[in-house]
Amino acid sequence: MSEARLIERWLPIAAIGEESVRERRALSALPAPYYLHVWWARRPLIASRAAVLASLLPASTSEKDFLRLIRIDGDPIVARKQIDKAKKTGIRVDDPYGYPRAFSCAPDVEDVFNKAVSKDAKVLDPTAGGGSIPFESLRLGFRTYANDLNSVAATVLAATVDYPVRLGNELTGAFQALAKRFINLTAAELRPVFPQVGGDAEVVTSYVWARGGRCPYCSGEIPIAPNWKLEPSGIGMRLVPECAGGPGDASRKCNFEIVHEAGDQSPGTVAGTSVVCPFPDCKRIVDLSAIKEQGEASGLSEVLCAVVVKKQVLKTSKAGKEKTAWQRQYRAPQRGDDVSELVESILLEKMPLWEAEDIIPNELLPIDTESWSHGNTPHQYGAKKFSDLFSRRQLLVHGVSVECFQKLLKDAEADGPLSELQKATFVYLALAIDKLVDWNSLQCTWDLDKLRMAHTFQVHAFPIRWSFAEMDVLAKDLGYQWVVRQTSRCIAELLKLTNNHDSLFSNESARLTPATVSSKSGEAVTHIADGSIDAVVVDPPYGANVMYAELSDFFYVWLKRTAGLVVPDLFTRQLTDKDAEAVANKARFKGKKGAAAFANREYQERMAAIFEECRRVLKTDGIMTVMFTHKDAGAWDALTKSLMSAHFFVTASWPVNTEAEASTHIKNKAAANSTIFLVCRPRPKAGGDVTYWEDVEPLVSKAVRSRVPQFQEAGIVGVDLYLACFGPALEEFSKHWPLLRGTPRPEPVAKRRRKQAELFEEEFDPYAVTPEDALEAARREVKTWRLNQLMHVRGKSDLDTATSFFVLAWDAFKSPTFAYDEALRLARAVGADLEHLIGRICEKKGSDIKLWDSATRSSKGALGASDGARGMIDALHYAAHLVRTKSVAVARDYIVSASLADDPMFLNALEATLEILPPSKTFAKVDFSGDLKLASDDFDALEKLRRLAFADAIDEPKQLKLWAEEAA
Repeated sequence: MSEARLIERWLPIAAIGEESVRERRALSALPAPYYLHVWWARRPLIASRAAVLASLLPASTSEKDFLRLIRIDGDPIVARKQIDKAKKTGIRVDDPYGYPRAFSCAPDVEDVFNKAVSKDAKVLDPTAGGGSIPFESLRLGFRTYANDLNSVAATVLAATVDYPVRLGNELTGAFQALAKRFINLTAAELRPVFPQVGGDAEVVTSYVWARGGRCPYCSGEIPIAPNWKLEPSGIGMRLVPECAGGPGDASRKCNFEIVHEAGDQSPGTVAGTSVVCPFPDCKRIVDLSAIKEQGEASGLSEVLCAVVVKKQVLKTSKAGKEKTAWQRQYRAPQRGDDVSELVESILLEKMPLWEAEDIIPNELLPIDTESWSHGNTPHQYGAKKFSDLFSRRQLLVHGVSVECFQKLLKDAEADGPLSELQKATFVYLALAIDKLVDWNSLQCTWDLDKLRMAHTFQVHAFPIRWSFAEMDVLAKDLGYQWVVRQTSRCIAELLKLTNNHDSLFSNESARLTPATVSSKSGEAVTHIADGSIDAVVVDPPYGANVMYAELSDFFYVWLKRTAGLVVPDLFTRQLTDKDAEAVANKARFKGKKGAAAFANREYQERMAAIFEECRRVLKTDGIMTVMFTHKDAGAWDALTKSLMSAHFFVTASWPVNTEAEASTHIKNKAAANSTIFLVCRPRPKAGGDVTYWEDVEPLVSKAVRSRVPQFQEAGIVGVDLYLACFGPALEEFSKHWPLLRGTPRPEPVAKRRRKQAELFEEEFDPYAVTPEDALEAARREVKTWRLNQLMHVRGKSDLDTATSFFVLAWDAFKSPTFAYDEALRLARAVGADLEHLIGRICEKKGSDIKLWDSATRSSKGALGASDGARGMIDALHYAAHLVRTKSVAVARDYIVSASLADDPMFLNALEATLEILPPSKTFAKVDFSGDLKLASDDFDALEKLRRLAFADAIDEPKQLKLWAEEAA
């Protein structure tokens, strides 16, 4: 193997990116590892496969060979262009790719080995999480080590990268037989509490509930919900209050009717910190604190609001034939739907034994953790234990699930020690039970878009859900049947993906080897020998983005009562290990001044320790590829410091589009779509002479300039272009580390260094250099590159700072709303003072910045100087507002009178602005809504103005040509 690896010289980032997006595009056809069990961050399989293989192949490998080896068997770029065209024209393309999804095709292991990769090559992922990286590593035929501190992740890893390869096709039949017995047992126990009161005419599938509280003024039970919608079409609920004996009568309650027009729905009863009593003889405003007190004292009640059913209806086909079909409908609760009293009586009977045998998770909620200490969470309304996160019937369901699981396990153990096959099938059954737990808790809601239930983890937190949805777990194709079918399908697909190599093998030695799964701190993978790993490929935790341990407690408390009886070594703690987790968790430093700084410093130190351990196990010629996705430059700064502390330097970097796709100007959030592959090599620990930043900064800028065109050509745009260029900036920066300034810099004002102080809590050192300096240089280069493209001129002086900020913010984020911290960095890159721009062209909303259109600026009295004296964005908005409120001719006359018609600054600003605002329906035949519509109205006005007054000086916006080409 040559010293240089393929990933250090080149990577087909456009093809890998499109194939990664394709992998995630169809939710109904996601790879098996995605839906086996919830995990909160997974890389696409094809991106993981490419990262692993490119980290081991020699640099001499051809692009044709590499694409063949990762099974991209066609041209995904051409296919994507066909898809984009189809979206514009409405003409469907059945199969634009012409080849199967790459992840579904097995790599040819012998072919991989023939390309100069050792058959004994070893790959480590020290923070493997959901397992995409080790899964693809083992499919490539490498000896794979998958480690994760978290017991839930380790259990999922075993079921993904160990059992299917080690135990083979027997898994499917064994699991199905066990699951059948399990369903029969649970159904017998639970049938009475899931009545089908409508007879054969309908099948109940789900229930919609509201949390309830007492009005302190009239004693009526208030169903609490922000709205009463069931479908966007207008189907919803109307409250019908029963006032009983009047205020003070505790029997006062609300009934419900199903209505079919939005105007007939009752208004929501909760907004902000207020609850409105719905009883007509009260109507008082109740402060949310009173509801919290009730919840703390006795818990909130559960009010059944609607029942979701399937009914058989008669339909007539186009040919005139009649046939019956099942149709989703909604009805108001009927007598017999609410079986709360029966549920309570069963629980009263079962609970003493369940508590004695530890069937129910009575562990206290860890309310001092990050996920439980912000906003309205269930513990503020009476939830004290994990069992309180479920309604009474949900708790009964899950208690019965655990009880039946344990009965089946005891029956199996009565015949002697469990075989490895039996252990695996029970673990899969535990994961199936977890899936039901995920889809049947008080955190589940009715999804108005998909018209079905939404699962517990719609967000990475535990917000209070005022209304919740409950599944009929015994309904056909739902509940138990659904989770078992999903798990069975997943097992079958895992077997197919990992065991379908037989026709490719000419010898037994080429067969796949199960991954070695461990559950240790990534700082101490002590079972792996020094200098034994060829490549570390890692997708590390992302600072404060996700508190994995806190979230996974939700599953851990159930898994330790099921899978924990089969693999007890993984479930020795009361809850998951949060102390050793490499995340920036402020809750660990609660009460300390600068908790965020302490948390980020600890994260940086833990990541450095993990990278140090990776350095220990790597061979002398080994490399580490880090897959990182984060739009916050502070996280990049921390990651780079961790790498350099562990004596690594960056040898290459590649941006790959791996996230959910979002078309130009249609993003609702300014989110990053790309994962950056940072390729690292160990550097000698002995430090050399100190290099000065003044000598290195030009090299950083040059490195970025040389790569921007390549990245943009590969389809990396917007905020991702800035992130992509962090890679080459850090490559050059890390090569010259350690660095100092030769000339001290002045101490910035507090608001300019607030973020750095929060992250690193360091005294200002005028000679210090950090990775953030390299990132700032990268932003400046991208800024200049983009402005030159947008204006077709050269030189940053062609736009003033305010206009540059406005133009580049739209260009980068494709949205008027984006993070304040990123706005601060962009403002610094263009030389603007963000605080002076707020209230002039934008506003600060929470942790975000929102750009204003001309109408909004006018309504706020903030249009500014009409002659552009403070910035040409003022003149542009003034002109756009005139077009929108008066006429194009009036706007043209204003421009002439203000001596702007021949002003190069104004013309450049107009040209650039027309390239970045979302186009209007008039010129691009696209409809926008909300804030995007306001911005497109400005585009409409300015483009009309250009055509009337400046057609000779400014060409038609290039983006209109692109829209037209896609629609052609």
